[in-house]
Amino acid sequence: MEIFGRRLVEGEYSVEAKDFSLKAELRKTDFGWVLDGRLKGKVGRIEVFRTKAPKRAFLNNWQSWGPCRMVDLEQFQVITVDRDWRYAVSLVPELLERTLLSDYFVAEEGKLYGFLASRFAHPFFAFEGQDLVAYLEYFDTFFEEYVPLETFVLIENSDNYGLLTRYAELVAKHNEARFKEDRFVGWCSWYQYFLDLTWPEILKNLELARKCSVRVFQIDDGYEADIGDWLDTKESFPRIDEIAKTILEKGFEPGIWTAPFSVSETSKLFQQHPDWVVKENGAPKLAYRNWNRKIYALDLSREDVKKWLFDLFSSLRQMGFSYFKIDFLFAGAMPGERFRSISPIEAFREGLRVIRSAVKDAFVLGCGSPLIPAVGLVDGMRIGPDTAPYWGEDLPDHGVPAAKWALRNTITRSFMNRRLWQNDPDCLLLRPQKTELSETQREIYAYTCALLDNMIILSDDLSLYDDSSDRIFQQTLRLLGGRAKVLNIFNDEPSYVIEALGTNSGDFKLEVDLSNKAFTLKGL
Repeated sequence: MEIFGRRLVEGEYSVEAKDFSLKAELRKTDFGWVLDGRLKGKVGRIEVFRTKAPKRAFLNNWQSWGPCRMVDLEQFQVITVDRDWRYAVSLVPELLERTLLSDYFVAEEGKLYGFLASRFAHPFFAFEGQDLVAYLEYFDTFFEEYVPLETFVLIENSDNYGLLTRYAELVAKHNEARFKEDRFVGWCSWYQYFLDLTWPEILKNLELARKCSVRVFQIDDGYEADIGDWLDTKESFPRIDEIAKTILEKGFEPGIWTAPFSVSETSKLFQQHPDWVVKENGAPKLAYRNWNRKIYALDLSREDVKKWLFDLFSSLRQMGFSYFKIDFLFAGAMPGERFRSISPIEAFREGLRVIRSAVKDAFVLGCGSPLIPAVGLVDGMRIGPDTAPYWGEDLPDHGVPAAKWALRNTITRSFMNRRLWQNDPDCLLLRPQKTELSETQREIYAYTCALLDNMIILSDDLSLYDDSSDRIFQQTLRLLGGRAKVLNIFNDEPSYVIEALGTNSGDFKLEVDLSNKAFTLKGL
C-alpha cells in the first residue's frame, strides 16, 4: 500500500509540486487508518492511495441514478459513454471508457477504502492494471489559501454490512448530517402520467389520496412552461401559487418538482441571461439533452444566479410548498468555465446551500444528485435509477429506468438510510392496470422498501387501485420502522437476504431474488 507514492506508514506526508503544496498526516484508529491534510495552489488530479486491486469489488457511482453493486473484475467490460449524458455517468467520463471506476468509496471482503467528504474535489477510484488507485480531482482549481484535503479512510471489519454502515456513520459525522426523520406517505404524479399530466387528473387524485394516508402531494414534471421557467405554468394549468393553494385546501402538504440547476435553450431564463450558464471555450456548454432540447447548467459561482435561485425557492416556499424534489442536480457540478475560480464541487454545494437556506424548514429531496457532496444539505436522497411500470430484466445496468435496477440499488445503498438522509427508493407502483408489473413484482418492490425503512411515495392513478393494491399498501405500512441489515450485500447475483428487527409488526426476514422475480417473507 502507498500514500502519495510512498509506503504506507503512520506519520506526516508532504508533497511539493510545481503548482501546489500538500501536507498530510496518516494515523491509526480503532477501525483502520485515517489520512487528513491540507493543500493550496493550482491543483489538478492527485493520486492519494494505491494498493493491489481485489478480484471482486463493491463499486459505487457518483450520483443517484448510477449503479452500486458487486463486480467481478475479470468479467468487467468498459462501457461506451453517451456524450449527451456523459456527466450523468461520471465527472471523469473520459476515464470511464477506458477502465473501471468507483466514486467516493470502494470495498472488498473485510475492507473499505473511501473519502469522507467531497467539498472541494471529486474523489474516485480507478482500477489500473493490477492496482486500485484513489484520486482526488480538483479540475485545475486555484486555491490561494490552504483548504482541507478530503479525508481518506481505510476501514477493516469482518462484517461486510458493518463495514458499509461504519463508513456511512463516519461520513455523517464528518459532514454534520442533519435531516428530517419523520415518516410519511407521499403521492407523486410522474410514474402514472409522465409528461401527459393534466390538472383534472391532479384534482381527481387529490380527492382519492386521503384513503391512502397520504400527507405529501407532489406535482412532478409536466406542469412547467419550460426548464428554468419554474414560476410559469402551461396554459392548461392554473398559476403555480393556485396549485399550492388547492393542495393545501384539500388538507395535504404541497410538493413540487424542479430541476433547479438546469436551463433549457428555449427557456425565457436562458434567452434573458445567456451568460448565466457554465461555458466551454466561451460558449454555453451542453450539460445533457432531454425534453428534445439542449440543457445547460447554471453557473452557481455567480452571485446573480444565486440570488435568482434564492428568490425562486423563497417564492415557492411562501406559496405554501413544503416538499421540494430537486432533480438533475448533477448538472450543477459539471466541469467547465465559471465566473469565479472555484471547483465544480464547490459550485454545486453553494447552489444547494442557497436552496436549503431559501426553503428553511421544508423537506428537500435530492435526485440525479452527486451523493457525498449533498450530505447535510438534503433530507432525502434518491439512491437509484428511476423505477418504471416494467421490471426491465433485459435492460443494461447503467442507470436506465427499470424497477429491477432501482430496487437493487435500494438494497445495496441501504446502509446510507437514516445515517446520511432518508433513502428514496423511488415510487411504489401498486396499480394492477396500465403496468407490466405483476402482483408479485409489485409486492417485492414494496416489501423490500418497507423492510429497509425507506421513504414511501405512491405514483399511481389512485382510481385504478383494487383489493390487491390496498392489501400490498397496508402490508407495506406494517413493515416500516425497523432496523434492517442485508446479510449478503456483497453477493454477485441480485439475490439478497434482509433481516429487519422492530418493525411496526415485529421482526422479519426477507429473501428476494431480483433475477427470478421471487421472494419469501417470514417472521423471526
